[in-house]
Amino acid sequence: MQSVKQQQILGYFIEEAKEHLDTIEQGLVDLAATMADSERVNELFRAAHSVKGGAAMLGFDSIQRTAHHFEDCFKILKEHPVKIDQRLEDLFFKGFDTLKELIEALQSPFGLREEDAQQAVAASEPTFRELQAYLEALKTGKASPSKGTLLPQNAATQITTILKGMLQLFKQGDSQKGRQQLVALCNRLIQVSSTTKPWVTLLQTAQRAIANPKNTYASLAPIVIKDLKQASDLLLLGQAEQISITANLQKLLNPASAQPASAKAAPSPAVKQQVTIPLEPRAAARTLLDVFNKSELIEIAEFLMKAIQ
Repeated sequence: MQSVKQQQILGYFIEEAKEHLDTIEQGLVDLAATMADSERVNELFRAAHSVKGGAAMLGFDSIQRTAHHFEDCFKILKEHPVKIDQRLEDLFFKGFDTLKELIEALQSPFGLREEDAQQAVAASEPTFRELQAYLEALKTGKASPSKGTLLPQNAATQITTILKGMLQLFKQGDSQKGRQQLVALCNRLIQVSSTTKPWVTLLQTAQRAIANPKNTYASLAPIVIKDLKQASDLLLLGQAEQISITANLQKLLNPASAQPASAKAAPSPAVKQQVTIPLEPRAAARTLLDVFNKSELIEIAEFLMKAIQ
């Protein structure tokens, strides 16, 4: 049971924190207008700083950490005014939802439970990483708001989850089912930004490397995971045009050619390669163009025309 004094102190903190939340929310509603007024930007910074300090004093680590993220971001806005776009606003509001949820939980019958608080903070970390990275890119001129790629609000979380899933599949050992699942996870990554050509091309290349049975998991895992992680960082920073196929990944498309002549084994019966076709028509067409040559494509087209007649 909390003492009366403790309850009073908590009540004061909640009342003050909610006022600071209102200040932050009002500033984020029209962030472009807020940026035009340096005093309003300072108010956002002071509000986040006050919440952080109060939470630290009362031992609410989750609220302190979340408010600290906001303080860091608002500091960038104070010192380096940037052009505001929809992606930046969306990221700020996603982080704000977490801070608001944590503070409101203090008033619930059970209070702010440590387990729930840690889960909320962990779930918000990818958002704040993406937010700070995007702010840095805007600050240095390495990302253009007008040319930025529109991504789902939870793009960073999606990508992190999928890459972790791929790593776990590689650790489970080689199997046909495992390769099919890896190819399917590549398709899920494509859907994160299916209209971004460099991103889609890289993932389709990774799919072909994974589907090739001559590539072992030991050779695939370090290259595929590293290349996709680096590409996803560029995608989230709005620098998708810098995504490219590395020389190491390119070698995986034809592993036999990288072996010395003496190391090449005797010809073996042809292995039928399986390819996963995306559901989106244009993505499906791009996959077919990457996998088949001209004569094979003509044969496929003739077969499809007969099938639909």
